Amino acid sequence: MAFNTTEFSRLIADRLRGSEAKLCAEFLENEKIVGTKFLAIDDFLPTDIAHRIYESYKPTSPAWREMKSFREKKMTTKKYGEFPVLLGEVTFSIQDPEVVKLFAQITGIDNQMGDPGLYAGGLSMMRKGDFLNPHIDNSHDQDRKLYRRLNLLYYVTPDWKEEDGGNLELWDIDVKKKVTIHSKFNRMVLMETDSESWHSVSKVTKPDSFRCCVSNYYFSPQSPTGTDYFHITRFKGRPDEPLKRFISDIDSVLRTVARSFKRSGFGKKDLYQGPR
Repeated sequence: MAFNTTEFSRLIADRLRGSEAKLCAEFLENEKIVGTKFLAIDDFLPTDIAHRIYESYKPTSPAWREMKSFREKKMTTKKYGEFPVLLGEVTFSIQDPEVVKLFAQITGIDNQMGDPGLYAGGLSMMRKGDFLNPHIDNSHDQDRKLYRRLNLLYYVTPDWKEEDGGNLELWDIDVKKKVTIHSKFNRMVLMETDSESWHSVSKVTKPDSFRCCVSNYYFSPQSPTGTDYFHITRFKGRPDEPLKRFISDIDSVLRTVARSFKRSGFGKKDLYQGPR
């Protein structure tokens, strides 16, 4: 059976509707752990469909772009035309207005909107040895008109165990205390993003496998703090990596200064161009 964006949106809405109050309470309560609101929703889509989404990933496709530095190591892509249409349909269904409205009710973050250009979203894939160091996300969208407010991460690798790595880690403001969120199959994770929401991905340890994730981000014209601010994506080493912490701090300062001279940034503009 083929699924399009509308059908996916209906499935997601049916999964969420009626549970908004319960999920909202959990989202808010979790802030007490490390200072960032978050929520994990298991069995997000019917199991057979989640398997089909995973099977649509093509690990050997040249469409994948490798991100490799001391900050991170992973594969990403926004070239949906190189993959089965199912991947584009599920990605953009999470940006459907009705789905966005439901997640706004769950999180209490008003005036949210999707990211049709996938400035911050898309497909990701991590192999053995891949990782993402603690960081806070870029505060805005491409045009610096909207604030990034919510990360939505949908994990689709079957039989992925917590000990396989590739798990989301949320840190306190000092990046000393963390909570690990298992990137288990068919789990949707929501996390609030602001100037203090430090997070990372643990190193993948499982050989001959890929941790696959469909990523979406919501934006809003309202600042999460109530005041205007801007920052680039800032990285930091883990508590047991003092040298990397030092290097990361210098790196952040240099990139911030560079960004002040060129508002649009110096990196390659990697946006969704279509078709899905």
